[in-house]
Amino acid sequence: SHHWKYCMCLLTDFSHFSAVFSEDDFYQVKACCSFNGPNFDKVEYILTTSFNKQKMMEYNSTRGNWIGFTDFSIVASYYWNRDPWDRLERLVEMRLMCYENINFIQTIGKRNLSTTPSMRLKSVKQTDGRHPAMLVCSAYNFYPKQIKITWLRNDQEVTEGVSNTDAIPVGELYYQFHSYLEYTPTSGEKISCMVEHVTLSEPRIIVWNDSLPEGEKNKIIVGLSGLILGLVIFISGFIYYKKKCAVYNSVRQGEEM
Repeated sequence: SHHWKYCMCLLTDFSHFSAVFSEDDFYQVKACCSFNGPNFDKVEYILTTSFNKQKMMEYNSTRGNWIGFTDFSIVASYYWNRDPWDRLERLVEMRLMCYENINFIQTIGKRNLSTTPSMRLKSVKQTDGRHPAMLVCSAYNFYPKQIKITWLRNDQEVTEGVSNTDAIPVGELYYQFHSYLEYTPTSGEKISCMVEHVTLSEPRIIVWNDSLPEGEKNKIIVGLSGLILGLVIFISGFIYYKKKCAVYNSVRQGEEM
């Protein structure tokens, strides 16, 4: 399911109450709306109060009440939970902050949050020597986090020798995911990984090609070309040297006669 959250904070210092508080004291109120579900239609409103970074009280619309975290705030939450005006005030806040903005959240969520994964399939070295080969199929920079990677051998699903990581957060929004396959290469078989994600209209299949990458091929071609050119130059020079020596010897022999 999709998830989106935004918050507003109010920070108040108490420097003008110098008789009671110091200049370093401050009080913070943080109000957050969390939207869940395919259309962000499940809404939760959370109001948190803190004093000098210590959490004091929290209101949660799912629970429908306050809870306290210090002796003073536990007593305060007891009375606030029995105050009908406080309950009405929380409902008004939730309406103004959350429900009045749900269309905006749905719009930016559908247009900007869902991101198609970029994918890569490569070989990695084994460290324990249990299998002669290991492949890793990776998906990068996708959202939402739910993703599925399936390994295929000759278009048939493979489950043995497969291990997966969790969806790993990248920054505050995107995720990456890696799936590993330990296998014994067989001549003529086709190994591929299939990636499924909500942003893909159909599963994307990446086929493993155990030939060298294009860049490596180019390096080898350039190296071989240089080697061949060097051999040609060497052989040409050697032939020229032999011919020159033969001409020199013939001339010398003619002079001696």
